[in-house]
Amino acid sequence: MEKLKEYAKLLPGFGVALLIAAVAKWLESLLPIHLIGASVIALFIGMLINHFIKPSTLLAGGLKFTSKKILKFAIILLGTSLSIGTILQVGKMSLMVMCFTLLTCFGGGYFIGKALGLNWKLSNLISAGTGICGGSAIAAIAPVIDAEDRDIAYAMSATFLFDMAMIVLFPIMGRALGLSDMAYGLWAGTAVNDTSSVVAAGYAFSEGAGDFATMVKLTRTLAIIPTVIIFALIEVHLKKQAANANGDGKNVKANVKVSKIFPWFILGFVAMAIVNSLGVIPVEVSAGAKTLSKFLMVAALAAIGLNTSFKDMKKSGIMPMVHGFIISALVVVVAIGVEYCMGIV
Repeated sequence: MEKLKEYAKLLPGFGVALLIAAVAKWLESLLPIHLIGASVIALFIGMLINHFIKPSTLLAGGLKFTSKKILKFAIILLGTSLSIGTILQVGKMSLMVMCFTLLTCFGGGYFIGKALGLNWKLSNLISAGTGICGGSAIAAIAPVIDAEDRDIAYAMSATFLFDMAMIVLFPIMGRALGLSDMAYGLWAGTAVNDTSSVVAAGYAFSEGAGDFATMVKLTRTLAIIPTVIIFALIEVHLKKQAANANGDGKNVKANVKVSKIFPWFILGFVAMAIVNSLGVIPVEVSAGAKTLSKFLMVAALAAIGLNTSFKDMKKSGIMPMVHGFIISALVVVVAIGVEYCMGIV
């Protein structure tokens, strides 16, 4: 009974997100040229509403549920329309590009952060958000390195701000460069930050590009695991150095639990793809699941927009934004450059 009451509290926020998603899909259908997708439209509708009317506590739980849980569920559903062979091929193809983009983020980010006078925690949080998966990577790494709330807020704002620009500019640049669905999907999946932004940028170009970009992004998300472990080791080393400097030789351990940082929804996505590869899921069911998946993704973007304040983003300062801009720009250039070198473009 208690569970039912908890779920009932989520309905108002979830319902509002679904309503905005329906409006966004309708507005998308009115556009003569498919330049901006329903996901982007829903995101901006949500942000516009937030600017004038802050979501009430009645909606808060449902909006958070939609932006986090429903988005992951939508990605799991997307697996019903894909084959495991395709996913493995995408992972193999995107690995080279991801190696270069991650090296750019953390290698270049280190020197850029020092030049701008940022502390190493803030600098690396921005690099992680840009190189791996936006807010999810920041949230996973922050507790491991004992980052301050202010640094977390700065990093979230820096990565999210440029995500907003990317989901609008990427489809335009992709068409200007004459990229194929596969080339564009690989580019967006490795260069755009957050999962929701990759979804928005990918499907704004085409359905095929959206599918490919999402698969690349899911492969890239797995980089959270080794990255968090590396930063945990760095934090342990720094704490031991501080303890030795103070004459305190006690053993210092970082509290890292793989069960908390592992993106479990990826296993659901892969499991559905495996089931679909076996031919168990009827074609009609697979098509319906994919349609539902895309609509729920639009609803998740609407919820994210409703929780995003223009004013809060302005308070974050200029230097973290400069850092985020430089890193984001470098990743965009490096990703497309590696694709050219590999002969994909």
